[in-house]
Amino acid sequence: MQKKIYVAGMFDDATAKKVDTAVRGVSGVTNVAANTAKAQVLVDFNDGTSEDAIENAIKSTGVDVLN
Repeated sequence: MQKKIYVAGMFDDATAKKVDTAVRGVSGVTNVAANTAKAQVLVDFNDGTSEDAIENAIKSTGVDVLN
């Protein structure tokens, strides 16, 4: 599965790298692309992976998830 998550507060490459690392740590995530210019995180993950866990990983870096 793939999900595009829009975020606020990811303004530089260092923050994008933190988001990338945090989301990759979620069980079942297979790929992550954090894009500061588009203010989004594109996540590929296996069925059964908790979308809440992905969003919580993003939030843990100080970046806000927009719904």
